Amino acid sequence: MKISSVAIVILLIGICSVFGQTNKSVSAKKTMKVAKGTFEVKITPLTAEENVGDASIGRLALEKTFAGDLVGTSKGQMLGIGTDIKESGGYVAAERLNVTLEGRKGTFALQHSGTMQGGKFDLNVIVVPDSGTGDLVGITGKLKIIIEKGNHFYELEYSLPEKK
Repeated sequence: MKISSVAIVILLIGICSVFGQTNKSVSAKKTMKVAKGTFEVKITPLTAEENVGDASIGRLALEKTFAGDLVGTSKGQMLGIGTDIKESGGYVAAERLNVTLEGRKGTFALQHSGTMQGGKFDLNVIVVPDSGTGDLVGITGKLKIIIEKGNHFYELEYSLPEKK
């Protein structure tokens, strides 16, 4: 039995709707805002656990304090790996923020993925989908980290549902 390409498209649309998937290109565009400020970070090395992963992969606890448009704290963990080449390596991290943004209090999670080569960073930090709680339910976005002269700055490009 030969199935037409139109039938395949209809079948795929049906399968996507069953699993809650949407065509993002058809979705309404959200208005993005930008929150800016500074943060301080405390990094604490964690000891390697026997029989868990490779001991050359560093595990670190993160504690941050945010000021500016985003006010509050976060806690998280980071895994990092270096190379034989100085200023090259990679990391992944996850952290949960407990903050106030636009006068709205709640929590949300960030997922980090980054590499460094020759001292140049390539970072991707996104708001974990559906991680918002309290007044921050529905938050989406991405975070840019800027380090200048040892100071840490952030720019959070985000969208929040309208207040009810």
